[in-house]
Amino acid sequence: MKDNFKTLVLREAKLLFELKKTERLWHFPVLASFCVGFPLLLGFYFDRLDYGILSCMGGLVILYLPATTVARRMITLLTCSFGFMISFVIGLCFSFNPILSSVVLGFFAISVHWVVNYFSMKPPGSFFFIMIASLASCMPFDLEKIPIRVGLIGMGAMLACLLALFYSLYSVKKHLPKTALIVVKKSNYTTLFESGIVGFFIFFSLLIGHLLKLANPYWLPISCLAVMQGASLQHVWQRSFQRILGTFIGLGLAWLLLLLKMTPLTICIFIIVLQFIIEMLVVRHYGLAVIFITPLTLFLAEAGSAMTIDANTLISVRFVDILLGSVIGAIGGWFLHHEQLRHNTERQIRKTRVHILRK
Repeated sequence: MKDNFKTLVLREAKLLFELKKTERLWHFPVLASFCVGFPLLLGFYFDRLDYGILSCMGGLVILYLPATTVARRMITLLTCSFGFMISFVIGLCFSFNPILSSVVLGFFAISVHWVVNYFSMKPPGSFFFIMIASLASCMPFDLEKIPIRVGLIGMGAMLACLLALFYSLYSVKKHLPKTALIVVKKSNYTTLFESGIVGFFIFFSLLIGHLLKLANPYWLPISCLAVMQGASLQHVWQRSFQRILGTFIGLGLAWLLLLLKMTPLTICIFIIVLQFIIEMLVVRHYGLAVIFITPLTLFLAEAGSAMTIDANTLISVRFVDILLGSVIGAIGGWFLHHEQLRHNTERQIRKTRVHILRK
């Protein structure tokens, strides 16, 4: 028993320092950084950094760029851009009530996760759609500002699509396209089961954040979803551990940077640099990427106020938020990959469907 535990610990420790091989080209992180950074710099130039932050969220659609033909790349990005806008609209429209927004976000997560699995989309999958909806659901409700906010998300996404078009025309000539990102497949009971589990825990995590009256409750569903995206139960626990450890180190890095009392321009530059580092690392080592994801998200959240908030308070609160969300995600991952529970649920769904059809 002790030998098995020792072997497990040594294996997990080795994984903390192991970098995976990847075929991702170095210039894609440059493209991603530009799609996120250019709207931020425009917002800074026109003294509307809040607009720049919303637009750079739309620029994250570039992460869904598949390694396939130019036509399929553009169809995928345009569809995902529309999905980003729909996600933001749904989050904003129900942000007036915390309970209702939690319920709606749960059902939205079920729908998005089902669609993403139906079309066999590769990572990041449903993550950014649910993340954007989570962020929007925690914004102050203002009916008059909904059109301009959604428009800014759309403008950032359209800029990413335009840059992706030029990038694709250049890169496809040098690198032959591989298999398509989207492959339609028939729905099955497993997809429905997984979507239901994901939706419930996204709803539960956001509800917990509201009930605890956290300042930014969206951190809980985002952390929860990041952990639940593990491919297996072992992968879920690895992600949970790596996210908590990476967050702890990342918060230390963010705390050091916050002590520098940076200007909004400096923050924008740091966001661009951090985005590049993240895209270089995320396909190689999730835990290392989290170290830089943490200060990036903090800078995005506080860029408009030029980091006037106390660094010690911000860091301590954020660690509690992410820790709680990661624990909820680990529990959700256990349900998601529990074979007996999956089998029983699928069998019950089949029986219900047969019963309904017979009527």
